[in-house]
Amino acid sequence: MHDSRDRELGMHREITRRDFLNGVAVTAGAALMPWDLVAAGLGREEDQSANPEKSPNYYPPALTGMRGSHPGSFDTAHSLRDGTFWDSAGKPEDTGETYDLIIVGGGISGLAAAHFYRKATGGKARILILENHDDFGGHAKRNEFHVGDRFMLGFGGTYSIQSPAPYSKVAKGVIEELGIDVESYPKYVDKDLYRSHGLASKIFFDKETFGADALTVNPRLPRLSDSDDPAFVESDRWKKFMAEAPIAEQAKRDLQRLYVQKKDYFPGLTSDEKKARLARISYASFLRDVAGVHEDIIRMYQATPHGLFGVGIDAVPAQDAWGFDLPGFEGLNLDPKPGKGMNRDAIPNEEAEKYFFHFPDGNASIARLLVRKLIPEAIPGRSITDVVMAKANYAKLDQSSAPVRIRLNSTAVRVRHTGDAKSASQVEVAYARGGKVYTVKAKSSILACWHVVIPYICEELPDKQKEALSLAQKVPLLYTNVVIRNWTSFQKLGANSIYAPGCYHTNLNLDSPVSIGDYHCTRKPEEPIAIHMMKAACRPGLPARQQHSSGRMELYTTDFETMERKIRDQLARTLGPGGFDPARDIAAITVNRWPHGYSYEYNSLFDSFWLEGGETPCEVARKPHGRIAIANSDAGAYAYTDEAINQAWRAVGEITKV
Repeated sequence: MHDSRDRELGMHREITRRDFLNGVAVTAGAALMPWDLVAAGLGREEDQSANPEKSPNYYPPALTGMRGSHPGSFDTAHSLRDGTFWDSAGKPEDTGETYDLIIVGGGISGLAAAHFYRKATGGKARILILENHDDFGGHAKRNEFHVGDRFMLGFGGTYSIQSPAPYSKVAKGVIEELGIDVESYPKYVDKDLYRSHGLASKIFFDKETFGADALTVNPRLPRLSDSDDPAFVESDRWKKFMAEAPIAEQAKRDLQRLYVQKKDYFPGLTSDEKKARLARISYASFLRDVAGVHEDIIRMYQATPHGLFGVGIDAVPAQDAWGFDLPGFEGLNLDPKPGKGMNRDAIPNEEAEKYFFHFPDGNASIARLLVRKLIPEAIPGRSITDVVMAKANYAKLDQSSAPVRIRLNSTAVRVRHTGDAKSASQVEVAYARGGKVYTVKAKSSILACWHVVIPYICEELPDKQKEALSLAQKVPLLYTNVVIRNWTSFQKLGANSIYAPGCYHTNLNLDSPVSIGDYHCTRKPEEPIAIHMMKAACRPGLPARQQHSSGRMELYTTDFETMERKIRDQLARTLGPGGFDPARDIAAITVNRWPHGYSYEYNSLFDSFWLEGGETPCEVARKPHGRIAIANSDAGAYAYTDEAINQAWRAVGEITKV
């Protein structure tokens, strides 16, 4: 059925993308790991050379295909969730290892916790970090590519140092300790590069949603690009958009009305009363039922919040839409202060907006800088400029002589006190690796993993706390990097970023033009470049948590081949008029699949406590239990790196008081 179209799309072409094992897409790294040797040798110090990380060919950042939560990283956790793991796990083997601290989770929160704990204990503590993925960093994922003699980086998860609220003193302190001068960012980024080539943000309307495929200028959609040509005046944009957009004439009139007409839809109400009403209806409902716009407008704006919340305007409060400067609120005369229940992302903050820094691999560089502090031999170099090109030495992560060890491909399956939590002097952690289960002990443990996992691995927690932990539904996402052999099609189409509200990936953009140290961004349209694409797996019409649950299932059950076909088809349709040929021009594809992506942030439509006040689930969920503390950005219900750092600092403070 797909054969003819597949050949047009280049599905048959040899590119860096995937390996197949029994028809199922897997990463090359997972397929090549000598797990039989790992199972035979792990836990015996004399057999550590059997670990796959010791192989000179072990280098996860260079793997393509399905990354993020890659095959092999989640199977054990799912078996534990389903209640089947211990049926065949066998008796755990005691490694004989003891530590001062065991951290479950090697993301930024776990790495920061190790950093804080060493500082708090004088730098001599023995720490073990267990990570279920084949790389450290958690959602701060690094993707590397080679096309000819060109080396390129992509971010596979956390994009940058940024937050809608100002960084805390603690989080800023870590950034500064790592040597990152945030204010120096302008000297690394060429904001005029794409403008100099006449590129601007565009919208792609797909025929399935809007009746025709059409790429047109983005007239005024907010917060999509900072690289629009200021010389392209807004009136010209509107004229061009109105002529080219395949939406109903009534929709065009309604869109102009939303921006131009200053109508008070709630006459007689105070500003606070209006905000309270907006907090209780979605932006889609506001547009449809209050402003009375054509359905094409709702379809056009549906995916605008995907990059922040992983849901569309059907599940985002109208009050938050006002904060994002979406249209329709000008005539309400709302005072500028935030209303009750407003999400932190929607509250403008000038100080926070200035605190921004993007590495070519996103916040993977922060993770690498933290590892450099913890295990200097693993990441060569001394500065933030050389860390970008440094090649991590994974063989150095788990050495018996080192005070800090990171053990990859190891899923924690049980965390418990050795005795009553109030009086125990130790914590025992069991983890699965290579088909066997091992145990290690420590004075304390920090669970810096996803909150939804914790009730399954720490059964001794109070039921109320387990329930609160389970409410932290993660937001399912795809962060896809597609390396193309040149970007002349973007140049011909005058686009550097494209919003595609009806497509599989709703946003795609050329890589940020950042050069640091010996790493140099692509500057000429004839050179290879990475395209970043983003998909939020959601189900419009359902409550947010149900959308996330449904989207998570979608991502787990969609194979890489299907994703690749959708990627190629979308790029062909979007960029084809500019001369793009997916069969010829695509050099590599890496899909970073995050079924458990962003931390869930509270929403006034679905979380009454967020609107009305009172103790939040994350406050209940993060309470310490004996010698066990809990970190991760879930603990603050705030999907940002600074929160991951803040929660690590809090967790370390709790266990050092025990």
